Amino acid sequence: MKDLRNENADLDSTDLKILRLLERDARISTAELARGVGLSAPSVAERIRKLQENGVIEAYTVRINPAALGLKLSAWLRIRPVPGQLSVVAEIIRELPQIAQCDRVTGEDCFIALAHVGSVSELERVIDRIIPYAMTNTAIIQSSPVGPRSPLGGFKPR
Repeated sequence: MKDLRNENADLDSTDLKILRLLERDARISTAELARGVGLSAPSVAERIRKLQENGVIEAYTVRINPAALGLKLSAWLRIRPVPGQLSVVAEIIRELPQIAQCDRVTGEDCFIALAHVGSVSELERVIDRIIPYAMTNTAIIQSSPVGPRSPLGGFKPR
C-alpha cells in the first residue's frame, strides 16, 4: 500500500464523485457509476482500482443495526489498564464479541471501546471481564445526533 500523506493531490473531482456514489451504495454497478460521473465504465473501473491500490478505498461493507439483532443497549467504555497490563487488556478486548470497535487513545484512558449488548446484565459481564486488569468508565448511548459519517465531508482536495 502506498503512503497516502502526499497522495491526496492526486484525487480529483471525478474521484470524489465516485467515492461519494460508492458511499451511498457500495453495490452500485460500474456502468451506473460511469453514468453518474460521465466517463466510460473501463475508465471508472481503472480509477476504482487505483483508489484501492492507494488505500483510499479500504473495503466494501454493510452496516448492521445492532438493535435489529436484539442488541438494544450500546455503550462507550473508557478503559485504563493498571500498570503492566496494557497488552493483557488489549487481548481481552479483542476476544470480547460484544466490542464492535476499539481505539487506543491518548490521555488518561488507553482505550475507548464501543459495545453492543442485549441487556445491562450483559454489559456488566463485559465490564467484569475487563476490571481485574483495568479501571473502566461506561457511558450508555441514549441517542446519536451524528451517526457514522464519511471523512469526505471534511476533505478538501489540494
